[in-house]
Amino acid sequence: MLYPSRTKLNFFFFFSINKTTQPPYNPIPLLFSSLQFENKIEKKMALTLRSSTSFLSFKDTTCLKTPDELFSGSVWFAQIKPMFRARAKNSTQAAYQISHETVFTSEERVEKLHAFSSPHATKNDTRVPVFVMLPLDTVGHGGHLNKARAMNASLMAMKSAGVEGIMVDAWWGLVEKDGPLKYSWEGYAELVQMAKKHGLKLQVVMSFHQCGGNVGDSCSIPLPPWVLEEISKNPDIVYTDRSGRRNPEYISLGCDSMPILRGRTPIQVYSDFMRSFRDRFSDHLGDVIVEVQVGMGPCGELRYPSYPESNGTWRFPGIGEFQCYDKYMRASLQASASAIGKMDWGKSGPHDSAKYSQFPEESEFFRRDGTWNTGYGQFFLEWYSKKLLVHGDDILAAAQGVFRGTGAKLSGKIAGIHWHYNTRSHAAELTAGYYNTRHQDGYLPIAQMFGRHDAVFNFTCMEMKDGEQPGHANCSPEGLVRQVKRATKLARVELAGENALERYDPSAFGQVVDTSRSDSGNALCAFTYLRMNKRLFEPENWRNLVNFVRNMSEGGRNKRICEEFDFTGSELYVGYVKANSVNKAKEAALV
Repeated sequence: MLYPSRTKLNFFFFFSINKTTQPPYNPIPLLFSSLQFENKIEKKMALTLRSSTSFLSFKDTTCLKTPDELFSGSVWFAQIKPMFRARAKNSTQAAYQISHETVFTSEERVEKLHAFSSPHATKNDTRVPVFVMLPLDTVGHGGHLNKARAMNASLMAMKSAGVEGIMVDAWWGLVEKDGPLKYSWEGYAELVQMAKKHGLKLQVVMSFHQCGGNVGDSCSIPLPPWVLEEISKNPDIVYTDRSGRRNPEYISLGCDSMPILRGRTPIQVYSDFMRSFRDRFSDHLGDVIVEVQVGMGPCGELRYPSYPESNGTWRFPGIGEFQCYDKYMRASLQASASAIGKMDWGKSGPHDSAKYSQFPEESEFFRRDGTWNTGYGQFFLEWYSKKLLVHGDDILAAAQGVFRGTGAKLSGKIAGIHWHYNTRSHAAELTAGYYNTRHQDGYLPIAQMFGRHDAVFNFTCMEMKDGEQPGHANCSPEGLVRQVKRATKLARVELAGENALERYDPSAFGQVVDTSRSDSGNALCAFTYLRMNKRLFEPENWRNLVNFVRNMSEGGRNKRICEEFDFTGSELYVGYVKANSVNKAKEAALV
């Protein structure tokens, strides 16, 4: 194999196209951004991907028109045989193989994968589109797209893998940071144009929460400075626990209708933010931007911040604490207790609930036959969960009013709190605001509320298996997912999924494929993979993702991921040489 003589290159690619391939369906080169560079050492790596599915037309060169935007050098394409193939080794791990029931020509397969117009699969379409979540700091504090070259190359790779689109957080703390009603969408506009160029769809999250202090948070993006000023003046506008600890992740739902943000209520502020987004991207809604996920709490999830990780406040599998001690929540509790003639019940939250990292049996409230199952416990839990439900209802109603007629689908996310699910009280779910116990379905009311606004119910922990969890935590992510699938089916609401933790292995991907089917309730209409980073582009992880996307595109009908790739159609050789500029090479690696 002769390498190009231009040593200034960071990357180069060679195609070897099988003569039996039906043109024009050829894959584009894949860029693996996880490549590590060392000074004065030339490293060589090769990966052969074999696939009977070609996702892109060879004639579609829109993503190749400006290679200088991608790399510091040039890109060559040549019909040359690679010197070797990197075959996947046999493994005892579960794998997915293409079923004999799904044999298509190249043209038929591409039509099946891409010939749909709605943001999610239709009722008669068993395919499950896969989106990939972008890094949390995709748009930086300066308001511009971070590492645009690397992002451009990564999106090209995502498209080549058959991914439907990407998800990005539109941070309140970045967009409206300069003052009330002063919005800056420039970094997101860059991303929208880039996604459009590569033929990718966008899910955009209206992120009204702080980034930092929770599982997977890799950067810090606080609420807007002017909002933090209001919090410093009136600390009760954020969630507060029994010991008086304030949590600045999200504005307390207790003041949703109070004009606490310089004359506007939180719901009005969220509505204005979404309206600004709609007006700025009106030309792309329903076309490039196919879904708007409405943030309704910490981590963008409809829940209370009952298990904050910052400063070691909570540790898994602790049950968390109730967040009802700011003055607005206390006033609401008092009013509810007074309405039923139980004044004592409105004085405070449960006095016998445990601390953040304790277990149910360490608390009088949550133990097997504890206070949760008494008249007082039922009153409190109904009030606490209903406040959360009304909060979600109000925000989704506002979002529906803003985005009606745009063609963009609405969605909201619910947390997959699977620890202590096998106990009677489901304590960790209760402190988060989900009134779900051995005797009470806490997810059906949420699904019904989503249904009123035609919103997709997005649920996490789709990749988890019961057998992978520690025994002392009484976990059952599989049981929880089955319950949610039944609830959304009863409510006739679309269900989408995410993985809760970063996973790259065939076992996790296989679990998602299994849960995507409708065997035990609602099937998935879409899946968003968490998250695009360097590790995802490592050869083995990338192969697993490509196979996973293929399986989801075929409706999850296959039962094993195939680590022996099908070479019918095309072969792709990806390689690189050490550049003379390490800094330029690192610029093309996504962090």
